[in-house]
Amino acid sequence: MTQPLLPPLQLGPLVVNTPVVLAPMAGVTNAAFRRLCREHGGGLFVAEMVTSRALVERTPESLRIIRHDPDETPRSVQVYGVDPATVGAAVRILADEDRADHIDLNFGCPVPKVTRKGGGAVLPWKTDLFRRIVRAAVEASAGLPVTVKMRKGIDDGHLTYLETGRVAEGEGAAAVALHARTAADHYSGHADWTAIAALKGAVTSVPVLGNGDIWTAEDALRMVAETGCDGVVVGRGCLGRPWLFADLQAAFEGRTDRVRPGLRRVADTVYRHGELLAAHLEEDERKAMQEIRKHIAWYFKGYQVGGEARRRLGLVGSLEELRGILDGLDLDLPYPGEGAEGARGRQGTPKRPTCPEGWLDTRDVTPDMEARLQEAELSVSGG
Repeated sequence: MTQPLLPPLQLGPLVVNTPVVLAPMAGVTNAAFRRLCREHGGGLFVAEMVTSRALVERTPESLRIIRHDPDETPRSVQVYGVDPATVGAAVRILADEDRADHIDLNFGCPVPKVTRKGGGAVLPWKTDLFRRIVRAAVEASAGLPVTVKMRKGIDDGHLTYLETGRVAEGEGAAAVALHARTAADHYSGHADWTAIAALKGAVTSVPVLGNGDIWTAEDALRMVAETGCDGVVVGRGCLGRPWLFADLQAAFEGRTDRVRPGLRRVADTVYRHGELLAAHLEEDERKAMQEIRKHIAWYFKGYQVGGEARRRLGLVGSLEELRGILDGLDLDLPYPGEGAEGARGRQGTPKRPTCPEGWLDTRDVTPDMEARLQEAELSVSGG
C-alpha cells in the first residue's frame, strides 16, 4: 500500500480525507457541478458564494445557492458579508437549520462591484472590522468549522495576509486559505507561492491552504513541497476538467495514475453535466443548456472538434440535441496532450483596485463609511 503524501485535512471536528478544496465560483459550483466533481475524486466542495444579507432575507436565489444534494457530505457554504451582525445571523441560520457542515468566509473576491463598496479582498485592510466579522461567525456557528479565504492584500503596497491570518486564527477560525495574489493582480500573472509559505510560518495552530495556479496534480504536489501548506484549493484548474479531482486524490495518496481522457470520455462527461444541470434546475432543459454552454470551451480545450461543432454546442437547447451533436464528433480521438492542459478561465491583466473613497487612509472604519459598507451586500452572489 502506498503512503499518503498528506494526512487528512482536519477542520475542527470535520475530517476531509483528501486535502483538496473546490473553490466557490459564481455560476459554476452549483450542486450539479459539485456532484460531477465528487464523482471523480474526494475533497471538500464549496457552494457558490452567497451574501449574508440575502441569506438573512431568505431570498429565493440565496436559498437555491445553498441547496445541497441529499447525499452530499460534507455540505460547504461560503458566506460573504461586511457587517458582523448580519454575517453572524446568516451563519446562525446555516447552523440552527442544519443547512451546512462547514462555513467559509470570503475575503478574497477582487471583483470591482464588491471592492468599490469595501467588501471582498479589500476588507481585511480594516483590521478591527475583519476581526469582528470572524468572531461573529465563529460565535454563531454552534461548533461548525468556520474557515477564512483571503488574498495577499489590496496591492503590493497594502499587504494584509499575515496579519489577517493571525487574527483569524486567534478568533477561532478552523483554517485559513490564501489565494496568493493581491486584489490588484486579479487573476493575472503567476501566484506568489512564497506568500503561502510565509503564512504557514505565521499561522501555526490551524491548517493553512494554498490557492493559485494549480492546473495539474503535479502543481499541487509542488505547492505542498515548496510551501509546506496543509492542503490545496482549486478554482479555475478544474473548469472543463472535473477529473482533476481524481488526479489530485491519486497524487495525495501517493499514486501516479492520472486521467487522460479521449474525446469519448469528454463527451460523456459533458452530457452527464447537462443531465445533472437539468435535474438541479428542476428539469428545465432550456436553462440547463444555457448553463452548459459556458463550459463547452473549457471541456474541449485542445481537442479537435471543429468550429461548426463548437458553434452548434454554443447554441444547444435540449439534452437530445446535446447528445446528437456529441455523437457526431470523432469520439475515437485520443487525449491531445499538452493542448488540453494549462490555464483556463479568466486571466486578464492587473487592475487598479477599486476601493471606497478614503479607504486606504486609515485601517479603521470611519462613521461615513458605515452606510456605504451596507451597499456591499445588496446582491445575492459576489461573482
